[in-house]
Amino acid sequence: MRVTLSKHIQDPIIFKQQLLLWSQQFDDVVWMDSNLHNTAYSNFDAVLAVDAFTSIQTDYIEAFDKLQEYQESTKDWIFGYLTYDVKNGLEQLESSNYDGLEFSDLFFFQPKKLFLLKGNQVEIKYLNMVDDELESDFEIINSFQIYETVSESSAIKIKLRIHKDAYFEKVNAMLDHIHRGDIYEANFCQEFYAENAKINPLETYLNLNAVSRPPFATFLKQNDKFLMSASPERYIKKEGCTIISQPIKGTAKRSVDEVEDQQLKYDLEHNEKERAENIMIVDLVRNDLSKTAIKSSVVVEELCKVYSFPQVHQMISTVTSKISEDTKPVDILKTTFPMGSMTGAPKLSAMKIIETLEESKRGLYSGTVGYFTPDGDFDFNVIIRSILYNQSKKYVSYSVGGAITSKSNPVNEYEECLLKAKAMRDVLER
Repeated sequence: MRVTLSKHIQDPIIFKQQLLLWSQQFDDVVWMDSNLHNTAYSNFDAVLAVDAFTSIQTDYIEAFDKLQEYQESTKDWIFGYLTYDVKNGLEQLESSNYDGLEFSDLFFFQPKKLFLLKGNQVEIKYLNMVDDELESDFEIINSFQIYETVSESSAIKIKLRIHKDAYFEKVNAMLDHIHRGDIYEANFCQEFYAENAKINPLETYLNLNAVSRPPFATFLKQNDKFLMSASPERYIKKEGCTIISQPIKGTAKRSVDEVEDQQLKYDLEHNEKERAENIMIVDLVRNDLSKTAIKSSVVVEELCKVYSFPQVHQMISTVTSKISEDTKPVDILKTTFPMGSMTGAPKLSAMKIIETLEESKRGLYSGTVGYFTPDGDFDFNVIIRSILYNQSKKYVSYSVGGAITSKSNPVNEYEECLLKAKAMRDVLER
């Protein structure tokens, strides 16, 4: 059981920073921040879960069955992640590329301490065993002094796992598959990395978030492994009997000149290639949601709508469905994972081809972080625009990708990757 206490906070921005500083004493941390992007499907401005009471950590074999058992047995808030490679337990697939990060395939934990922020209110939920710490923790958090952090980072030298000429060769190989009819579209990704690297994970996250201010920002700590994510994309959400998926396909740069910026947005809205990419993934998402949906309940609420973020314009669609009350929450994830925006169409063929052409195991990149509520609702993001760090190995990594279709130009695709990578590289090299 949990003890719940509501508190008024004077300055939500300062309180969020104080919470994050306080959270660093724990081995298990999930912080999710909407950066005040209040949409029709927002529940909280930010959420913090810390200090595992129970947890599950497993490889991809029967991962969803194990997650379902854990979710049903706890009947509580649980937070965690699924890596992209959980797909290997769903189909005859493998992930044998290089992995410098070594995240487990699946990890969820039941937090002892939970903070839900909305406006000037914070709802604090503590398990009974630590409820006597609730008031004192709140006082300690409020007493934290916000200061300019002193960087613990070493000089970062970014390397490419796939160099430019090899990238062009691989995209052309992907185009050959498309022209043969093996696939219509595939998301092809490349890794940028640094070895013998030392960074301050929280400082890195705060700097990345300040640059991008996305609606699905995440800071995750699992012992010596960290995720610092500026994700703009929701993978999937369950709210009662409603399921919401919001795939992103289509990216354009921003301009400081307002007239030019509006033209860039207009050009993205009317770009046939970008719209075709988005619509193909929307069709894939509709098909995935139909596996658990009540008949005729899958609806495209928004198609190819362009949203503007500090670094880029993004083309986003919203697809919803209705499920019956007896549908198990984990089955929604199982029948839609991995998300279509990070795979391609047809999904299985695309995943097989991706594995042969990419050089790095995706791991947590293009997986998902999120949470389940005690009622079985959930909300999960797509792990893109993210820096990953294995502190023990001193290995830093970020990956970027793009949708390859019959209309793709390898040079343009490469430039789009560099645009998506800019914020991560700037933060690491500053």
